[in-house]
Order: sequence, then C-alpha cells, then structure tokens
Amino acid sequence: MDHHVSVLVQVDRQSAAVRLVVSGCLTEHNHQAVRPLVLRARTLFPPANVMVDLTCADHVEASAVDLLRWSLDEDAMLEQIGPVELVLPDPLPEHRPAPYGGRRGRDAVSGLAA
Repeated sequence: MDHHVSVLVQVDRQSAAVRLVVSGCLTEHNHQAVRPLVLRARTLFPPANVMVDLTCADHVEASAVDLLRWSLDEDAMLEQIGPVELVLPDPLPEHRPAPYGGRRGRDAVSGLAA
C-alpha cells in the first residue's frame, strides 16, 4: 500500500492561529513528519493556537494519532507552550483502494492502455 502524508499550513496572523491540514495517509510510520511542522508553527507565533486538522486525510491509523498526540504532549511539557488541538474525523477513515486496480498517478493511466 502507498502511504504518503501531505500537510498544508494555513497561517492567520490576525488571530495568531496556525492550522495544519493533513491529507493522504497518517500511519505509525509517517506520523513523525507532522511533529516538526507543529514545532515550527509554534515558533512562528509563540502564543499561537496550533491546530492539526486530520479531517481531510484519506486514511488515519488510531495508533498514529496516539503516537502523534504523545509526542506533541511531551513537547508541550518541555517548552511550556500551549497545547496543540487535534481535529479528528469520526470514525477514522480506513485506507481506500487505489483507482484502476491498485495503480495510482501515471501508472493508473498507463494501466488503462494495458
């Protein structure tokens, strides 16, 4: 299975808020890619409200959410900066099969001709 995660960072300077919109797949193996982005968002505006929005993700593993939450809680305790809000879809989405028989992107198009 192809598990990639993408993060879009939205900054609202007027309200000192940073929203990280996660798309793709959040798994045990790639959850650590989100943590440095949260840390960087905290340094942009130290009093900023930071939200990690997982509602746009295609696939979210519960264990990845637990690991991400744990790592962010540990950082908050060390730096004594406000908590990070995690927005989760209910229920957590499971991995969707790729279109065209399991092929994605350019391979999906070439698979049509095969």
